[in-house]
Amino acid sequence: MSEQDAGSDNPSPSELIDARIEGLGDWRGTMLGRIRSLIHSADPEVVEQVKWRKPTNPNGVPVWEHAGILCTGETYKDKVKVTFAKGAALDDPAGVFNASLDGNARRAVDIREGDVLDEAAFVGLVRQAVSLNVSGGRK
Repeated sequence: MSEQDAGSDNPSPSELIDARIEGLGDWRGTMLGRIRSLIHSADPEVVEQVKWRKPTNPNGVPVWEHAGILCTGETYKDKVKVTFAKGAALDDPAGVFNASLDGNARRAVDIREGDVLDEAAFVGLVRQAVSLNVSGGRK
């Protein structure tokens, strides 16, 4: 994580993600914050970014990277979606992935209000994603 430079008017990616979580003000912010915490516990060297900022999405999308994109965290009216860039290459014996299951690259976890996330299995997916990226995409 990088911190904001002293005297800079440009918030760091971590600060933008903080603001996104706080700005939601409901269960989605709480869940996105929990997801963020799990990602950091799985990979203390993870780098936070905010990508794809545009007029229709001025807050952009939180992105967690280590030797490439690990996953993104998007919020919608009814869910928090965590998309793993190389999810199709990850072993998911606990069945955490529940969305984007037909693609040949990405897999996602859609979390709706009241859902219980298998946190240990999620952390395992993050660790697998880090290993895959560090190895250059080879399992």
